[in-house]
Order: sequence, then C-alpha cells, then structure tokens
Amino acid sequence: MKNLNCYKQVSKNGKSGKRFSLGEYQRAVSWSKYLVTPGAAIKGGEEEEWSADMSQLFIGSKFASGRHSRIYRGVYKQMDVAIKLVSQPEEDEDLAAFLEKQFTSEVGLLLRLRHPNILTFIAACKKPPVFCIITEYLAGGSLRKYLHQKEPHSVPHELVLKLALDIARGMEYLHSEGILHRDLKSENLLLDEDMCVKVADFGISCLESQCGSAKGFTGTYRWMAPEMIKEKHHTKKVDVYSFGIVLWELLTGLTPFDNMTPEQAAFAVSYKNARPPLPSECPWAFSNLINRCWSSNPKKRPHFVEIVSILERFAKSLERDSEFFSTYKPRPSNPILGCFPKCKARQKSITCKAK
Repeated sequence: MKNLNCYKQVSKNGKSGKRFSLGEYQRAVSWSKYLVTPGAAIKGGEEEEWSADMSQLFIGSKFASGRHSRIYRGVYKQMDVAIKLVSQPEEDEDLAAFLEKQFTSEVGLLLRLRHPNILTFIAACKKPPVFCIITEYLAGGSLRKYLHQKEPHSVPHELVLKLALDIARGMEYLHSEGILHRDLKSENLLLDEDMCVKVADFGISCLESQCGSAKGFTGTYRWMAPEMIKEKHHTKKVDVYSFGIVLWELLTGLTPFDNMTPEQAAFAVSYKNARPPLPSECPWAFSNLINRCWSSNPKKRPHFVEIVSILERFAKSLERDSEFFSTYKPRPSNPILGCFPKCKARQKSITCKAK
C-alpha cells in the first residue's frame, strides 16, 4: 500500500518552510521519533487488548488540531480512519500525567460504545510520550464547519429536525450508559456522507458516578452550562444545556455569543442568565424546546429520552403536514388559563368601544 505523506513542513532542499519556536521544535521531534518513516507507520510496543497493529497504520494529512492533539486522516487495515495523536509535553509533568489519564479514560469509554450516532472506535496505541486513538473517518467533517459554509438561517427546518434527532439519539444512548459527554458542541459532532450526525471527542467525558464537581474543568464556555462555569456539582443535564445551544446553532448557523470573548460569554451566562437570541421566525416547536434545554435550573431541563420523543413526534407531524412548523401552536396546559388572553382581548375591545 502506498504510504501517505503527512509531514510537509520540509521543502525539497531540506530547509524548513516555517520557523518553529523551541517548544514547537521539541514537540515535533517527540512526535516524529515514533514514526517509522515520515507519513508511514507508528512504532508500538506490547499493548492492551485494544492495541492497534501499528504496522497496518498509515498517516495522511492533518485536518484538525486541539489544545494538545492533532487529528490526521489515514488508513488502517485498508479502512479510511481518523487518527488522533496526543503528545505529552516533557517540560510539564502534571500536564503529561493529566493527558495520560485523559487518554486512558477516553479509550475506556469508547470501548463500550456502539451506536449509529456515536463515532466508532477502532483501536489505540499507548506509547508515551505519544498516544494514538484510531476511529472511523467521516467525510462530511464537523457540523460547525458545515454550518459556517451555509448562509445564516438557511438550513431547512426539516434538516434541522433530522440533525437534531441524530444528536439526541446519540446522547440518549450515551446517558443510558451512564456517561456524560461534557463538551457537546457543533465542532464535536461529525457528519458522514449521508448527513448522519455522530457524537465524537470523549476526551473530557466521564462516568456520572465519577464526575463530581467541575473544579479545574476545561470545557468550552460558549456551550457550557452555568453550573459547570461556576464549578459546581453537575449531572447529565449539562449535556442537555449544550444540546440547546447546538439546536440554536442549527437554526441560525451562527456562533453563540460571537460578539463576546469566551470569558465574557461565561460571565453573561452564569451571572446574568444570558442566552443567544432566538430568531423572530423560529418555530414555536423549536423555541420552546430550546428554552427548556437551556434553563438555568438543571431540574427543569428535559432528559434526552423526552427530547427524542418530542423530536420524533415533530417528525411524524411533519410527515402528515408539510406546514407543521409554521402552523403548530402550543396547547394551553390549563383550559381556564388558556382563555385568559382571549378574555383580555375581548375586555380591551369593549373598553375601546366604550371610549
């Protein structure tokens, strides 16, 4: 099989096309010394049962990067895969230990997950200071990338519903396994060629029984629930809050709180109860669900079992009536309370006539 060359920093004359800082150079060396040849297989040793056969892994071009990781497209046993490489910094022992713990946790969680709306784990390699996680490759890229390629407010409501249902089903399954994602956002939602969404990136996920408080937690403020921002005890409902933000993204195609820094957004959400503005043309069916999901009170947020049920009802209604989203109105929960607006309007009309 032809090797895919991923290191394109060095030009034909052998000189670097980009100046590296000392830290970048040391990090590049620590990664490259575990490659058998540039763009070829990664060296591995005796590993766990999930260990990859590294002689069968070939690394292609980088298509994403995180704070401490790089993600490459590649081939593993003749399958298209995504390869997440995590490099431990030699100069920071605490961070190195944290990244190793995070890697072990992520692999442990991925091993137990099998669902059509969850990214499929294939194999991994633990060879400090470089860790490797191999998953299926999804050609559609991230949901965030897809939305940013579209005009704002241009995604049809039917597609919004379909994508939201994929996400909700994946999260319902995740929660049924007792797992909190804790970093649910459009960047961590991937699309395949058929526009099916799969939940990805479980680097800071945890079992609900082991989560505790959010002290020292590193998430993404724009999508983070207020109780996590305040570093309080948190439950599965933090993912429901994030889902509300993602549903807002699907409807608007915009970045939440894009007029603020992440820190300003965190302060506004947690201390001023701020939320991204819902578009005036947002169907009530979606706006009501979003408002419930991002409630400041976690107990008022629905579980994903209920969210899936609601979205499935919407889908069935849409099949019967193509104008469902423009015509659907809420039913009053109490018939007596439901007459108040009519009574008030009638009283106002009588008052006007009297004048």
